[in-house]
Amino acid sequence: MTTLRNSSWRLTQPSFFLIGIPGLEESQHWIALPLCVLYLLALLGNVTILLTIWTDPSLHQPMYLFLAMLSGIDLVLASSTAPKTLAVLLVHAHEIGYTVCLIQMFFIHAFSSMESGVLVAMALDRYVAICHPLHHSAILHPRVIGRIGMAVLVRGLLLLLPFPILLRRLVFCQATVIGHAYCEHMAVVKLACSESTVSRAYGLAVALLVVGLDVLAIGVSYALILQAAFSTCGSHICVILVFYVPGMFSFLTHRFGQQVPHHVHVLLATLYLLVPPALNPLVYGMKTQQIRQRVLRVFDIKGQI
Repeated sequence: MTTLRNSSWRLTQPSFFLIGIPGLEESQHWIALPLCVLYLLALLGNVTILLTIWTDPSLHQPMYLFLAMLSGIDLVLASSTAPKTLAVLLVHAHEIGYTVCLIQMFFIHAFSSMESGVLVAMALDRYVAICHPLHHSAILHPRVIGRIGMAVLVRGLLLLLPFPILLRRLVFCQATVIGHAYCEHMAVVKLACSESTVSRAYGLAVALLVVGLDVLAIGVSYALILQAAFSTCGSHICVILVFYVPGMFSFLTHRFGQQVPHHVHVLLATLYLLVPPALNPLVYGMKTQQIRQRVLRVFDIKGQI
């Protein structure tokens, strides 16, 4: 009875064999060198950013606080992936325990979700800074930033916690070779010989939810930024086009536009000299709040006289 129970345990909770990089087994030790350099750069760069922001009070602003969050998450992501990957590629330490594999998978996917959330927060910060600059510090004060960071952390943990829980219910009774350099969710799910529909469906739902909603939020933020930029710079762009396009047309027509009717050439050349001076006061003056208020006040005074 004990032997049967131990056998069942080995079937349901095996150790896994990480291939590394499939198809490049012969040159994996060379691939490990640049990966090692990247890992060291990630450690050095992110630790430097964290220490710099931590020790300089002038950098305790929303943009830099979100950057500090991103650096902390990147440190966890890199450290969850690189050591085992380098061990597989350099010293052929292919075996990884069942529990260790689930822990690595949870950290990689949870902190990937957190990084996506911080990128959304950074896009929100850019939107507030550009579209509402006078209220930036009031909207994104430290307490709000702390709540955003906590929401990002909780979302990543709650969404990805079912991953290892669902995987622990699966039975692995066939080959346990993972065609990857680390424990990736679907790579592990595909090895199960029991019903894995729930794990597959939940993994897909989380991917669509996190990536879909976060990309949508970032897109909306930058669309609003572009809208604000165009409303600010659109009039200037129109004046530039009105000034340069007829001028270039007149210049080129003199040299290469023998087929262009002369009256069209003369008319555009005349408009080129008259339209910008007529539009500039309207575009720049009326679009500037202080000048517009001053002009309206002057006209109001004259009307009373």
